[in-house]
Amino acid sequence: MPNTSLQFQILNEIGIIAQLSQNAFERVMPQGMTFSQFIVLNNFVRLGGTRSPAELASAFQVTRATMTSTLQRLEAKGYVLITADPKDGRAKRVAITEAGRDMREVCLRALGPLLERHARDWPATADAGLLATLGQLRKVLDENRS
Repeated sequence: MPNTSLQFQILNEIGIIAQLSQNAFERVMPQGMTFSQFIVLNNFVRLGGTRSPAELASAFQVTRATMTSTLQRLEAKGYVLITADPKDGRAKRVAITEAGRDMREVCLRALGPLLERHARDWPATADAGLLATLGQLRKVLDENRS
């Protein structure tokens, strides 16, 4: 039988780290950017292409209403473009704009001092192993959506 207590402790630590890092992140974000908005922009830069709001909601495991709200805020700022899906006029497609790419870069620069502190306080050798392990855990969590 698996040690569910250990699994909970791991997920609990990740949850605490997520909360602390999101708060630190949002403290340095420029021009009213939120963490949720940044991760959508980052997703587009990382993966490219266009996606529907429903695909984005599924990828981020949030409701369609939550994703629609985030996308509307990003569109109002000029960071994404929402257009009718050419294959289905009722559906929408979302793409990042150049302004959205630029804002992502501004956000990454704003994170610089935070990341530099992390690099000073945490051994780089630990980062490589941790990144691989967290990537594996993310994959498991993403594949086992409920």
